[in-house]
Amino acid sequence: MPPTEPSTRDRLLDAAERLFLAKDADQVSVRAINAEAGLNPGAVHYHFGSREGLVTALLERELLPLWAERLEDIARRSAASEDGGAAFAVADLVAAIVEPFEELTRTDKGRMLCHLLARSVLAASRLPAGSPWFGQAPFEVMLGRALPELTVREVADRWRLAFTLLLEIYGRAVAPVSAAAAPLPETATVIAFTTAGLTAPSADRGRARAAMSRSK
Repeated sequence: MPPTEPSTRDRLLDAAERLFLAKDADQVSVRAINAEAGLNPGAVHYHFGSREGLVTALLERELLPLWAERLEDIARRSAASEDGGAAFAVADLVAAIVEPFEELTRTDKGRMLCHLLARSVLAASRLPAGSPWFGQAPFEVMLGRALPELTVREVADRWRLAFTLLLEIYGRAVAPVSAAAAPLPETATVIAFTTAGLTAPSADRGRARAAMSRSK
């Protein structure tokens, strides 16, 4: 049976990936992507709506398989904990996110994708992707279940701070690894540090303790 020809969308995504690997993504124009794919000048906008839509589709295609199975397992365990199952460990959620990041940084393609993800998310707060795993909501729900003493605002703020930190750590790893480059932190250290920040005592509780100490 002859191999299946890639769809037009995949041809465009493959072309963008090749160009993003060859030079900084900001230097790659829509015109260049269309030309690399051998398609007409309007192909990207027809199939993705915009350059940002193409970038989002590329990230979703390449990154979602790395995270989806792990995160879906964590989500099931989180839901079970609410129904009386075993307690849900925040460290497990953090590890499910950090470990794929670390794996990505081992290859040129993975580093490019981390960098592209960081630039896209930090610029717009979230990606307009179809998968909920590209937004904050499911993570806030799981964190809220694990830390019921925190307010909804504290949960949202902590998750945003934690994920921004991870994007800063792994998103800068776009260049090929060299002896002169500052090494990334140990994966276990990143997991422990991020987990400690997410599970720290409530800020309101800390202020209450401080007020009580001053009144004595």
